[in-house]
Amino acid sequence: MIHLEKNEIYEVEIVDISVDGSGIGKVDGIALFIKDAVIGDVVKAKIMKMKKKYGFARLMEIVTPSPHRVEPRCELHRQCGGCQIQTLDYPEQLRFKQKKVEDHLKIIGKFEDCTVEPVIGMEEPFRYRNKSQFPVARSKGSKNGAEGKLVSGFYALRTHDIIPTKDCQIGIEQNGKIVQAILRFMEKNNISAYDETTGTGLVRHILIRYSFSREEIMVCLVINGNVLPEQKKFIRSLTKIPGMTSICLSVNTEWTNVIMGRDIIYIWGKHYITDDIMGVEFRISPISFYQINSIQTEKLYEKALEFAQLKPEDTVWDLYCGIGTIGLCASSRVKKVYGVEIVSDAVRDARINAQINHITNAKFFIGKAEEVLPNFYSSKDQVESEHPDVIIVDPPRKGCDPALLETILKVQPDRMVYVSCDSATLARDLRILADGGYQILKVQPFDMFPQTVHVESCVLLERMSN
Repeated sequence: MIHLEKNEIYEVEIVDISVDGSGIGKVDGIALFIKDAVIGDVVKAKIMKMKKKYGFARLMEIVTPSPHRVEPRCELHRQCGGCQIQTLDYPEQLRFKQKKVEDHLKIIGKFEDCTVEPVIGMEEPFRYRNKSQFPVARSKGSKNGAEGKLVSGFYALRTHDIIPTKDCQIGIEQNGKIVQAILRFMEKNNISAYDETTGTGLVRHILIRYSFSREEIMVCLVINGNVLPEQKKFIRSLTKIPGMTSICLSVNTEWTNVIMGRDIIYIWGKHYITDDIMGVEFRISPISFYQINSIQTEKLYEKALEFAQLKPEDTVWDLYCGIGTIGLCASSRVKKVYGVEIVSDAVRDARINAQINHITNAKFFIGKAEEVLPNFYSSKDQVESEHPDVIIVDPPRKGCDPALLETILKVQPDRMVYVSCDSATLARDLRILADGGYQILKVQPFDMFPQTVHVESCVLLERMSN
């Protein structure tokens, strides 16, 4: 057996991709994780770090390119690390994501015969993000002491070093114009950038949100203070950009890596932008949770409601409901919708969204779903009068709280639709539900995040009769 040594270079064939997008190859049975290598490549890679059974290596040379390797649209893709698989052709990206869901269901969930449908992708898998956040800093000065330039972009992988980015290919085209306008404003008016090592400086981040359906733009400047000098000039610099609808400040004076502050100061235009999904109007604030990919979100929700097999007499629970998107889209098809969300600002937004759409059969609760559901169904009469016909869950990446899964198994909805942004925690939770009497009928992945390793899934479960 070969003993792999640090700094040695080996020729490796890439046979798989890891969860973080690194190519995986083997040398004498030992797996090597090689960033920027894709399935089908034969590469030369330098060992950087070795563990007992695997190691990490740096791509040094592509000996034979994969038939699925393509020229990336972004010249910064290797430094940035945000689009981990941009060099893989799009059909192969979709096949990789399908296999990822299949593998997690089989290995983690122990489902041997669960069919996963081909991933529903995009016609144009770029320019899809409706929300982008750009850190702002001043680059390191020259050796003679000259001050560095103001820069904004994205953090390099696993660092807080900013890669200056003028045009991110998965963001909207307007992002570059907005960021450059803000940097020019800062330079002309001597506005400082935040320095996270000292906790000093004013401008921390630029948040941009966009409505694809109405072409509205929101800009939120995150500042380490309560006042933005030359505010009128700032507003004038941004309102020249077509579609500008809302401009605000987020006050974050804490020494933290959390981007948004607790207080929002609106300085021009509306307090929100508006987007439409399945004919329902949603108001989006700077802090609203909203799916990143509006185009794919509509496809996802249509499939979720198709899976739910909704009937006019149904009672539907939308858990981890955010600003009420799925539940409000379902409201016209059912008798009653209940949404549950622990974030009070999101529940406020959900109630407003119900009101502006004249939806009267939706009610939203603030709290933990695993506490709200048992309290609601504490009486037998309540269970009989409003039995939960369908429960829809759309949890964060960490999956459902174990207590919630236990609660769902107790209230026994007829059908469940599980929307997941992480196939590993999905597989874990589906095993618990299957052991509790639910059968998986359909698994449909969606490509919500093209050029990245992430995949969204929509799963239909049905309660098996005793």
